[in-house]
Amino acid sequence: MLRARVFIDFWNFQLGWNDATGPGVNCDWKQLPRTLVRATEGLLVTTGSTTSVTLEETLVHASVNEAREKALQNWLTNFLDQQPSYDVKVRTRRPRAKKVYCRSCQTETSECSSCGEPFISNGEKGVDAALVTDLLSLAWQRAYDVAILVSGDADYVPAVEYVQSQGLKVINAVWATKGHDLRNACWGSFRLDDHIAQLTR
Repeated sequence: MLRARVFIDFWNFQLGWNDATGPGVNCDWKQLPRTLVRATEGLLVTTGSTTSVTLEETLVHASVNEAREKALQNWLTNFLDQQPSYDVKVRTRRPRAKKVYCRSCQTETSECSSCGEPFISNGEKGVDAALVTDLLSLAWQRAYDVAILVSGDADYVPAVEYVQSQGLKVINAVWATKGHDLRNACWGSFRLDDHIAQLTR
């Protein structure tokens, strides 16, 4: 029996879901961990393995703009975090003034020339660093045999390479058009697109 922990980069998954399904189609987050574990077992079978996979924990890393995403923050903390296996970690995005530089006229501006609204950046989310910390610290504790990493972000490649150098497996659950570098770095991968039907609520 292999112990699995699922690591989900919330926005990486959610934006990919929105692109793949279109507006108004909701993911059944209660089914997501079970679906990911079954897909991982299916991937292992292709290598001749008959070992089953048991889910230890589902870690979700998300960020919210507290001023504009109160409903999302409420759903993450008061619904999703209460579901079996889930541990949801929410970071706050702090909007900051942003300047834009034009190479052509070599000027910098901090507001729209048409309406005068200031340019705003959502600021550093810190989600990638927090997820990497969990991935590495739990590997160091030998808290899993298989990490199921739900993201297409190439920033995770060095952490994946280190985890796998320690004899652990990282399986990448990724959207078909994203994450080629991360997919190639992982022990194995499967396409989230193939599981939309099971996950549609």
